[in-house]
Amino acid sequence: MTQEKMENQKRNRVLALLFAGVLMGALDIAIVGPALPAIRQQFGVDARRLAWIFSAYVLFNLVGTPLMAKLSDLYGRRWIYVLDVGLFAGGSLLVATAPSFEMVLVGRAVQGFGSSGIFPVASAVIGDTFPPEKRGSALGIIGAVFGLAFLVGPLLGGLLLPLGWQWLFLINLPVAVAVIVFSLGLLPAGPRRSSGRFDVPGMLILAVLLAALALGVNRIDTQNFLGSLASPQVWPFWLAFLFLLPALVFVERRAEQPILNPGLFQSRQLRLTYGLATGAGFSEAGLVFVPLLAVAALGVPEASASFMLVPLVLTVAAGAPLAGKMLDRMGSRVVILSGTAVMTAGVFLLSRFASSLPLFMLSGALVGLGLSALLGAPLRYIMLNEAGAGERSVAQSIINVFTSAGQLVGGALIGAVADSRGGDYAAAFLVIAGVGVLLVALATQLKGRRAEQAPAGTAPGNWTRGDVHGRNV
Repeated sequence: MTQEKMENQKRNRVLALLFAGVLMGALDIAIVGPALPAIRQQFGVDARRLAWIFSAYVLFNLVGTPLMAKLSDLYGRRWIYVLDVGLFAGGSLLVATAPSFEMVLVGRAVQGFGSSGIFPVASAVIGDTFPPEKRGSALGIIGAVFGLAFLVGPLLGGLLLPLGWQWLFLINLPVAVAVIVFSLGLLPAGPRRSSGRFDVPGMLILAVLLAALALGVNRIDTQNFLGSLASPQVWPFWLAFLFLLPALVFVERRAEQPILNPGLFQSRQLRLTYGLATGAGFSEAGLVFVPLLAVAALGVPEASASFMLVPLVLTVAAGAPLAGKMLDRMGSRVVILSGTAVMTAGVFLLSRFASSLPLFMLSGALVGLGLSALLGAPLRYIMLNEAGAGERSVAQSIINVFTSAGQLVGGALIGAVADSRGGDYAAAFLVIAGVGVLLVALATQLKGRRAEQAPAGTAPGNWTRGDVHGRNV
């Protein structure tokens, strides 16, 4: 067997391992829904408290993402990936054995914190392991996990729920053990850059900043959007966010090992990518409202309305690996520009012709195909090209943070638009189409294929204090 074949086989084994870890985390999001009625009945909680099962996970996932990513860049990929999977498994066990609802929330928080590093570290491992001409395809396969999870998750949940809702979380344990065992033997250690003092002040400020953002959005009343912004349940969190943002910039510019390298915000290509990630998250938040639109426009029964997402989910699962292959051949600008245009067309059709079942299904398929060029490989592909090897995990985590911010704001704003128009979700989807037009405009400004393949002489991962344009001066 030639050396090249052996290297390819090794890379494929690594990719399969990463796929399993990411699928485990993604499945948890997809199958937790069926457990909610049983959890509510067992612990006797109301709908508002029950919602914290999602909120606790999202909050700790958001806060943990930059920390786990930075630790991965400093101390190597393998051990942080194993730590993340172990924490996720521990959180799953806590939820399944919880004697009270409060312990369920603690378990969900641990799950969210553990899962926060799984996808960014997996993406960084691909950057470390795969040559540039194969990274797009590898990222595309990982990106397809989320579409697959939303297809398999409800089916798996339906099979396990009769055994008890706890099994929807216990199923994670054998998968996590297998992932950890194979990770120790297969995953590369990755770069280690442990010199310098860890940026504790930056991490604390960033954690509080992200928590303030998440809680500020989470407490908005969509039925009284503008009024709730001025309420004491919301505005203190926004004020804290606005105060902490310049404080974070000040601290990070002076840190030896900044938790967020300022060089990762100096590149125009990267700033465009963050804008695209935010818009993608905003658009993704609209998917939650597709079943409600089906009920209102088509008269679909509420119990079966979620099946209207099937064309969208199928095209996400099929489109992600296709987008990855196109990246290796044509570069990110063509793929992202095509994806944003297709998504925008689909959302516009959905907003105008939702009362036609064939057009509703076609629109969903177009939206899914377009989103697969944003939420999967392409944005992460740009980050691998633009960030240095020592910043790959952090760069991937920034994509997660901006996407999550877009999801939080999008969910609140879309709900507010629909409520303000008496439940008119078509109008809300028209807002998403407007955001899609902005994404198309941003995508036209990305680097072309030739510029993207040029040697990264100004890689922002090499930034140090005193650096102005990504180069040491």
